[in-house]
Amino acid sequence: MEPASEIRRAWLETEYRVRLRRGGYAVIRISAPLPAPLHEFLRDERAPWGFITAWNPHAKKTSRERNRTAQRELLTALRGFGIEPRVGIGVGTGKYDWREPSLFVTGLNFETLDALAHRFGQAAIVRGIGFGIAQLHEPL
Repeated sequence: MEPASEIRRAWLETEYRVRLRRGGYAVIRISAPLPAPLHEFLRDERAPWGFITAWNPHAKKTSRERNRTAQRELLTALRGFGIEPRVGIGVGTGKYDWREPSLFVTGLNFETLDALAHRFGQAAIVRGIGFGIAQLHEPL
């Protein structure tokens, strides 16, 4: 098990990629403004958003089968709120070479995003308000 500081460093250095409508992707980076290509997915410039996954609960490597099942459950839960998220992927860089399928979510408040993160055992999510700065948030 990696020390908490190493895991946190990995999260801070990760590229949070969101698939765009016309192909390609935009990269969300912690402590940077939401990339302009993602503005079109927000209802207004003050809308909350999040980047969330159900993969590898509690920051522990989990089987692909278990991860896929959990991710489908997360997608079903989001659709239950009337949300159709954008497909994304978290991509670790440098020595943190990993990938986690993820979802870019708009239209849910932070309390609901935190509840989903807790339900799916996520030690951290990325979130922000409108065009503002992306924050690493640790709800557990």
